[in-house]
Amino acid sequence: MADAYDLVVIGAGPGGYECAIKAAQLGQKVGVVEKRDALGGTCLNIGCIPSKALLHASELFEEAGHKFADMGINVGTPKLDLKKMLAFKDEAIDGNTKGIEFLFKKNKIDWLKGAGKIVAPGKVEVAGKDGKQTVEAKNIVIATGSDVAKLPGVEIDEKGVVSSTGALSFSKVPGKLVVIGGGVIGLELGSVWSRLGAEVTVVEFMDAILPGMDGEVCKTFQRTLKKQGFTFKLATKVTGVAKQRSGYKVSVEPAKGGDGETLDADAVLVCIGRVPYTEGLGLEEAGVETDERGRVKVDGHFKTNVDGIYAIGDAIAGPMLAHKAMDEGSALAEMLAGKSGHVNYDTIPGVVYTAPEVASVGKTEEQLKADGVEYNVGKFPFTANGRAKANKVTDGFVKIIADKKTDRVLGVHIIGANAGEMIAEAVIAMEFGGSSEDIARTCFAHPTMSEAVKEAALAVTGSPIHM
Repeated sequence: MADAYDLVVIGAGPGGYECAIKAAQLGQKVGVVEKRDALGGTCLNIGCIPSKALLHASELFEEAGHKFADMGINVGTPKLDLKKMLAFKDEAIDGNTKGIEFLFKKNKIDWLKGAGKIVAPGKVEVAGKDGKQTVEAKNIVIATGSDVAKLPGVEIDEKGVVSSTGALSFSKVPGKLVVIGGGVIGLELGSVWSRLGAEVTVVEFMDAILPGMDGEVCKTFQRTLKKQGFTFKLATKVTGVAKQRSGYKVSVEPAKGGDGETLDADAVLVCIGRVPYTEGLGLEEAGVETDERGRVKVDGHFKTNVDGIYAIGDAIAGPMLAHKAMDEGSALAEMLAGKSGHVNYDTIPGVVYTAPEVASVGKTEEQLKADGVEYNVGKFPFTANGRAKANKVTDGFVKIIADKKTDRVLGVHIIGANAGEMIAEAVIAMEFGGSSEDIARTCFAHPTMSEAVKEAALAVTGSPIHM
C-alpha cells in the first residue's frame, strides 16, 4: 500500500524545504522528494551558499593584498591556497545542508530520496537507488527550481567551459576568464576569480549590465568593476566557442550586426540566465499547464489547473530568487492549512554580493517613467558618511524614490558596502507602506553605514544634514 501524506513536496530547495517545514509546523504529515544526496537544492549545494563563501574568502584575500598595509597591518603578500579555499566553500555547503536535514528530523518530515514524478493527481512516483515507490498525498507541490540556460552551439563540459556549477570548483585560477552574461551570477563569480588573479572579460548581449536594475546604479557599478580590472563588451553576442590546443577562442560580434572579433580565454563561464526545471515531472501526462517559457501556470494561490497540484519558486513566473521561493513556500503552506498566506511581490529585494554590493527593492526610475508615475528622488553618497570614510568604503550611494503626491516609498536602490544588509530596512518600511518622511524621522545609530538611508530619505523632500 502506498504511503499517504497530507502534503508531498517535489524538490528540497529553499522554496520546497520552507514549504515543508511550515506545513509540518501547522500539523500536516509531510514528505519531500529530493534526488540529490543532500538537501537544500541548487541554492545550498551549487548556488547561493558556496558562491557567497568564495566571495567572502576572495574579498579577504583582496583586502590582505591591497588594503591591510594602509591600516598599519603588515602581513606581506598573501599566498593563495586554492585547494583550502575550495574546502572552506565545501564546509559551508555541508554545514547548511546538514542543518536542513536536522530541521526535517525535528519536524518529522520524511525525506523521500529519489526523482519525483506525478503519475496522477494525488500520486507521486519516487525513483530511488533501490527502485520505485508510489506515495499518495492530498496535495502536491512542485518546487523543483531551475537549471542553467544553455547557449546554442556552446557545449558546457564543466571543466574549461563551465556553468555557475563548474565556476565554483576551478582546479586553478584561469589566466583569462570570459564571462558570457552580465547578470548577477556572472558578475559575482567573475569577481571571485578576478580577485584571485584572473583577467575577466564580460560579454553582455544587452547594452547594460544587470538588466532590469536601476540604470544609475548599473552605470556606477560598471565603472567600479572597471577600476577593479573588469573588461566589458556590451551590446555584444557570442557566436561560438572553439577549443584550442591551449585554451579557447570566443567569437563575438555586435548584437545588432557588424564585424566580429575573437577573444582568447583559458576558461569560459556561461551565465545567460536560468530556466524552470520541469523535466521528467509528468506534467503533460497529469494535464498540468505550462507557459511558453516552460513555467508552471498557477493562480493567485499557487494552484495549477489540476486540483491538488501546486507550484512555487523558480518553477513559476517571477524573479528567480531563493527568498521569493521561500516566501511562496510558507504562504502556500499557510493557505493549505486554512490560513491567510500572502506574498508581497512589490517588496522582494534583490542583491548582488560583489564588493561593493548592489541591493534593490521596488520600482526603478525607468519603470516609473514607463508607467507614467510622478516621483521624487533622494540620493546620498557614502563619501559623505562617517563610518564609510573611517572604513575606506566610500564607493556608492543610497537612492530612495517616493511618490510625488503621497511620499510613499516606491523603490530603494543601494550600491555600497553591506548594501545587502541595509536593504532590509527599506523592505520593512515599504512593507508597512512607509513614506520617505517616516524613514527620515527615524533615529539611526551613529556611526553606521545605514545613516546614508536616513540621509537619502531626507533628500527626497528636503536636504540631507551631512551634504
